Amino acid sequence: MEPPDPDPAPRVTVVLPVHNGAAFLDAAITSILAQTFRDFELICVDDGSTDDTPAILRRHALGDRRVRIITNSPNKGLPGALNTGFAAARGTLHTWTSDDNIARPDMLARLVAALHAAPDASIAYADFSVIDAEGRVTGFQKMGPASDILLGNRIGAAFLYRAEVTRTLGGYDEALFGVEDYDFWLRAARRFDFVKLDEDLYLYRRHEASLTDRRALRIHRLGSHILRRELALEPDRKRRARALVEQSLASRIDARLDMLALGLALSPGLARGRINAILRHLAHHFVRVITRKTG
Repeated sequence: MEPPDPDPAPRVTVVLPVHNGAAFLDAAITSILAQTFRDFELICVDDGSTDDTPAILRRHALGDRRVRIITNSPNKGLPGALNTGFAAARGTLHTWTSDDNIARPDMLARLVAALHAAPDASIAYADFSVIDAEGRVTGFQKMGPASDILLGNRIGAAFLYRAEVTRTLGGYDEALFGVEDYDFWLRAARRFDFVKLDEDLYLYRRHEASLTDRRALRIHRLGSHILRRELALEPDRKRRARALVEQSLASRIDARLDMLALGLALSPGLARGRINAILRHLAHHFVRVITRKTG
């Protein structure tokens, strides 16, 4: 008779990619290790860090056997680090977190329960709060229905999905650094069902050095690229038009005038209810152009 496995596979794999994230890393890891749901592994992918990140990771790995460390050298970027982590995942449920964000204590428990209660769903997600560099809550993000995914990232930062989602989609697209998550959800929405929790389960930190703020314009343009790809697969003319108009008006740093014009051409009636928003959008980007030229 064979002895029992001394280290059975966990139910959940949490991947934490980090590149020079020492400033907030300790709090991010602590928030995962403090989860009320205990059956998980935390795979920390050190993506070529040169700051104190390796030392922080080693300290946590020595203190908790659920923490595993993988080092990329040279670094692969966020989607590459995610793929590295999930390639080593042993859990049947997957999620990931960032080195500067904080999971609320019941996040995993509530998301695991949601998938257990909805066996036909493959992805569970929830609302989250926004915090600043000091950890003060500055906002709240109530996520929309997954059926509105063409209108923007409706899934957000607190989520859990079955391992088959990772396998079926082939992980994250490493060419889409900055919008890899939105691209992942768009592709997932073609094949899988989602379940939404109306609960605040995560703290998403926005600060001066955050990835989103540093690469905002590039991210917006990549977002336009993947949206066009998805809209080419959408047979409903009105849904295509609404997505083009709404995504255009939502952008504060890229006018997306071609998308706006195409959306209105596909469904001219959209202009009637959005004329004020359209005018504000055009005025905002006109001022931005003038400011850049005279600045």
